[in-house]
Amino acid sequence: MAGILDSVNQRTQLVGQNRLELLMFRLVGKQRYGINVFKVKEVLQCPPLTALPKLNSVVRGVAHIRGQTISIIDLSRATKGPAITDLSKAFVIIAEYNRSVQGFLVGSVERIINMNWENIMPPPKGVGKFNYLTAVTEVENELVSILDVEKILDEISPFPTDVSSTIVEQASESIHDKKILVADDSSVARNQVKRAVSSLGIEVDLCKDGKEALDLLKAKAKEGPIKDLYSLVISDIEMPEMDGYTLTAAIRSDPALRELKVILHTSLSGVFNQAMVDKVGANAFIAKFNPDELASAVRDSIEN
Repeated sequence: MAGILDSVNQRTQLVGQNRLELLMFRLVGKQRYGINVFKVKEVLQCPPLTALPKLNSVVRGVAHIRGQTISIIDLSRATKGPAITDLSKAFVIIAEYNRSVQGFLVGSVERIINMNWENIMPPPKGVGKFNYLTAVTEVENELVSILDVEKILDEISPFPTDVSSTIVEQASESIHDKKILVADDSSVARNQVKRAVSSLGIEVDLCKDGKEALDLLKAKAKEGPIKDLYSLVISDIEMPEMDGYTLTAAIRSDPALRELKVILHTSLSGVFNQAMVDKVGANAFIAKFNPDELASAVRDSIEN
């Protein structure tokens, strides 16, 4: 128990400091990529894969790992690159996204680095809207790309976004025409949240990261009480420039914003989340992505 508590304390010390640990890897070629260590359960050499009929073309097969059958996704092929061919030298990153465990096939795995989210930047505007990046950074004078895994997973198996009629019918007319602010660096995730919440008759403003959201909130607060404009903020946790924990802490420390309700909505999961949510003062934590659960939390938050 002492060891678990020490780990929680070490992790929560980073909360509000806008920091993350990044596992770096390569696919095919020299380009480096990164994934937040919080999402990684383990890294192992590619195990034997079993091919199954009617699998998506980017799924190379399934592997039996620690008593689980896990789909192995070729990240290179999933981002429209060439397939990883030499599986004997490849690695699999076992990660948890959106309440399920996936295996990501990569060419090689490097090391873990500790970084500040301020050094994680949005993708350059010239890459276009059809890219698979949520952010980029620089390590040792090399560009490191952070992939939009939610977009990749949604292309393989689209997430349902329809809210059940029962939840919509239970929403009182008092929440109609209310407005909330959503901050998420994934365009897929932003649109998922917007579709789910809009079904309740709520208006949604979108921001692509925590810094953009905080700047908007501060600007709007100068025009009048912020709660007259926004009933709620829904924020992802992992975002370039400013993460959701830091955004929440900044909202709580600003007298003009501190009364705003904040829901953290993220694909991150693990034993540390509740301690982090409590530390920064968020009102709730919801794992991505269940439209009914999200809509219910938004409805209850605004009605109460």
